[in-house]
Parts: sequence; C-alpha cells; structure tokens
Amino acid sequence: MSGQWGEGPARGDDAPGALTTEGGDGGVPQPRTGGRAQARRAAQGKGAQDKGAQDKGAQGRGGRAGAEAPAAGGRAAARNSRKPKKNVKKIVAWSAAGVLVLVAGAGGAIYLKLNANIKTFDADAIAGDRPPEAQANADGNKPVNVLLIGSDSRGKDNSDLGGGEEGGARSDTTILLHVYADHKHAVGISIPRNAMVAIPSCKLPNGSWSKPATSDLFNAAFSKGASDDGNPACTQNTVEKLTGIRVDHTIVVDFQGFAAMTKAVNGVDICLPQPIYEGDINPNLPKKGKLVLSQGKQKVEGQQALDYVRLRHGIGDGSDIGRMKRQQAFLGSLASNIKGQGLNPTTLLPLADAATKSMIVDPGLGSADKLLSFGLSLKNIDMHELKFITLPWRFRTQDKNIDIVKADADKLWETLKADRTIDGQNATGEQPAATGTPAEPTTPAASSSAPVPAADAGNAAVKVSVYNGTTAAGMDGKASELLKGAKFAASKAGPAASTKYATTMVEYGSGQKANADKVAALFPGATVEVGKSAGITVIVGKDFVAANGGGAAAPGATGTAGTPAAPAVPAPLPTSVTNDARSADDDICANTSYGSGG
Repeated sequence: MSGQWGEGPARGDDAPGALTTEGGDGGVPQPRTGGRAQARRAAQGKGAQDKGAQDKGAQGRGGRAGAEAPAAGGRAAARNSRKPKKNVKKIVAWSAAGVLVLVAGAGGAIYLKLNANIKTFDADAIAGDRPPEAQANADGNKPVNVLLIGSDSRGKDNSDLGGGEEGGARSDTTILLHVYADHKHAVGISIPRNAMVAIPSCKLPNGSWSKPATSDLFNAAFSKGASDDGNPACTQNTVEKLTGIRVDHTIVVDFQGFAAMTKAVNGVDICLPQPIYEGDINPNLPKKGKLVLSQGKQKVEGQQALDYVRLRHGIGDGSDIGRMKRQQAFLGSLASNIKGQGLNPTTLLPLADAATKSMIVDPGLGSADKLLSFGLSLKNIDMHELKFITLPWRFRTQDKNIDIVKADADKLWETLKADRTIDGQNATGEQPAATGTPAEPTTPAASSSAPVPAADAGNAAVKVSVYNGTTAAGMDGKASELLKGAKFAASKAGPAASTKYATTMVEYGSGQKANADKVAALFPGATVEVGKSAGITVIVGKDFVAANGGGAAAPGATGTAGTPAAPAVPAPLPTSVTNDARSADDDICANTSYGSGG
C-alpha cells in the first residue's frame, strides 16, 4: 500500500485540514441540524410514535387471543420434531444468485439499492494490448488478480474526513491481490505510491489519450485527467505494464467508503507502539494537539480507522514503508474480522451496501450479483495463507522517492504467473496425475506443497549434471537455468539413455543425499534415488516438460495442439522478500513500523 491519503503525487507533506476524532458516526458526515429538514424529521418522528401507539392499542385489544399459546405435544409437535435442522455449510455456500433471490423475497429494494450504488469506469479506457488471461488447469481452477485502490479524492463529503480541499484524486493505497487457483491462498503486494514506474498512454475524461511516460510517480497514473473520481483504468494499465500480469478486477474505495466499511463490520482491531496525537496526523499544526489513537491494542472505526491507515509522521522514520506495514496489518485484521463473522449474506450485504456508496469498480463487477458472487468466492481463503508483502524496493539517492528492484520484482511476478506461493508452494489446486508404481523402490522428493529452498552460498559448491529424458528439445537447458537460479553449479549433459521418463529423476552419489533433496525440491513430484555417478544427476521427465510449456518438439514428437502451456517453475524468491511477509492472522502489534525515530 502506498502513500498517505491526503498527499499529492510529488509531495511528502499531508494536506492541512480539519481533524475529527470524535462523533457517533465514526467520521461519516451527519445531516445539518436546524431548519426545515429538522422540522420534517421531527414531524415524521411524531407520526411514527402515533402509529406505534395505535399498534400498541391494537395489540392490547387482541391480547387475549395472542396470550393463549397452542398446547405442547401431540401430532403437530411430532411433525415439528422431524423437521431437519438448517445446514450451515449450505447457507455459507449460497451462490450470489441464491442470495439475491432471498433478498428479493425479503424486499427487492436492497438488490436495487446495491445496483444503484455501484459505479463502473469506462471499459474503453482499458488498454487493448494486455497480458494474456490466466488459463484454467485440468481441474477448472483459475487464479484471480484484483487491484485494490484507496483514493484520496476530496469530492462529495470526503474533504470532511481527509482534511483539505485539494481537487482531483490520487491512489494513496494500491495493492495487487493474487487469489490462487485453489482459492485457499492469496497474497497482496503493496505498490509504493512514490515508486518510479513507466506509465502508458491513458484515456482522459475528455476522451483524449495522454502521452506515455517512461518514468513517473506510480500514483500519478490515478491522477491522469484531474478528476475527483480518479483514473482507475490508467492505474490498471500501469500495473499490467509493470507486472506482465492481467488484472481481472479493479476496486476503488474513497474515504467515505472506507469509513463506512469499518463501521459495517463493527470496527477493526489495531495496535500501535506509541500514542498518536493531532500533530502526528497533520504535521502542519503548530502544537502536539489532542490524543487521536492510544498506545497498544484497540478497536477503531470511521475517522479513527482512517487516521490509522493514513498515519505516517510521528512513528518510525516517517516513511511510506512503515505506513504500508500498518496498512497491511489493518487489512489482515479486517479480513480476519469478516471471516470470523462468516462470509454469508448477513455479513456481506451490509458491507456491500456501505462500500458501494463510495466505490468504483471495473465493468466485470458492475452489478450486485457479480459483486456478491466475487465476495463469496473468497470464503475458503485461510487467514494464515493470506499474505501481504511490499514490492521489492530501495530508496533513491537523488530524491526521496523509491526505485523498484527489478530483478527481485521480476521473480515475484513470475512466481504469481506460475501460481506459486511466495514460499514456493504449488497453489494451482490441480492434482498431479498418477504415474504408476516405479520398477524399483525410490524415495519421493519434496512434494509440490513443500517450500522451494532458498538460494544459499553452499549451493554453489554442488555440481549437478542435467540430462533430458524426454523427446521435448531444450528441457535440459531449462532445468539447468532453474538450478542456476538457485545458485547450483548446473551444466547440461545432453539426452539421457532413454527419452521415456514420465517423472523427473534425481540421482546422487555417496554423501550427497542432503544436496540431492535440495535439488529435488526444485522439481515437484521428482523421485530421489542412489545413482552410479559420484555427484548429482537430474534426468528431466515429462512432468517437468508439462510444467514448462512443453519446449520445442524434437523430430517425431507429438503434442496436443492448442493446449495452453503451463508456466515454468520460477526460481525461489530472495529472503529479503519472503522474510518480510505478513499473514492475516499475525500478531497485530508486530511489524507495524519501519526505521528508527518517532
């Protein structure tokens, strides 16, 4: 998540403005008191009371009949006792269509209200030259990439919550959420607002297209056109250009929507290492001011929740990096809260009503049934397997902005394209095909769910000879590159004695068992056994071919035309990325700041 709500794309200071820390509505503006509006509400209240009195009188007149309860027991009781209990699992698993049928039965106005709330951006503004869609595997599983944007728009009533009167909008918080094909794992990557990136040509509100920029602040994409709604399509185009990953859905929430969502879930648990005052929220104030957020654990909603995710000054080194850590902690806590209440209509409908009042989405989520269906599709994500990381970065020496560490970022994007978790697990949800019983006993290598080993200095001393045991050309080269990426001393050795290996084989000599297991972890499903050579030998099988696009077919080889190629197994991510990951169920008091000071 990048940047502080309230800051322009090139400034580091918060916009000045009024600060509200108290009030029953958590920062959501209330109607003004006095005048004709108040008189009408008073009259309506009186009418409601009169009607209540009439109803009470009617109840009194009919009290005798209502007071007599039916006799217990008998055939009616027996019939009732045979009624099956509600199946809770079925309730949770309702499709969005079923939810809407229920809502329509209770009052279709809720459905119509949600549809009226939802605002979409122009589909014509999405770039035509896009990364390919992710392919479903043999089991029909498909990953989903969602771009989450927090807007600092001061339009409508947002200036009361965010402070200041500055026009336009910026993407102060941006997260690319990758929901894996098994829909049990997900990872959110925070993109710093002041990271320098290339911004493609984007459609402006007047219908023209902007000139592309080779290097600009990331959140400048959302500002293209200076509209109070921002330019979510431009940010989506920029993320696709940066990552090479197709964004399936984009969701933008402004101050009002954020405040309303936190109230709809009855608050979110947070934790701070020190108290926060008005002067920390707005450094332009000449004094420390009143206490805004207490030290330690607390539950916040509305304005206080907004203050927490916007907070940058007065804690840590005051950089966006620390703020992104707190935003990740907040989102993890919010997700755990919603999951704890149950992803069902009772939870989702009030949340959707609150959020959609100040939400902009892509055309693919532009109706209540699509939005609810998407929400329900996330119900099986394990909170421990919902991870948050920050895009690999480094401070620039020439200014206060951020450069992306391209080599590490590219590994991250390849990991997501291959639907691998950041610790190397295969999360496609596809079950490997049975390969039959091997002719000789073998020791299975690390399973596809085992973490890929980190590249350590000791790997450079491990020599690995790679043979191609298939008819697909170039597989020994691809396997060698994979091994080199993990710092092993790998070399191609040409075709194996047989080209009919169904499963990749790792053979080892005396004293090399531990190293062989490390090598085999890079080849999910491989088998490990004692070999005749002194070192380590990898014989690539058809399983590796299937996972790496099939390669160029050798003479006489056959294949299935039109079958999408599976992505290659990527090299392990550096520990600088994986060690900083946060799970949604982590201690909310841990890892909420960066640097010293404050």
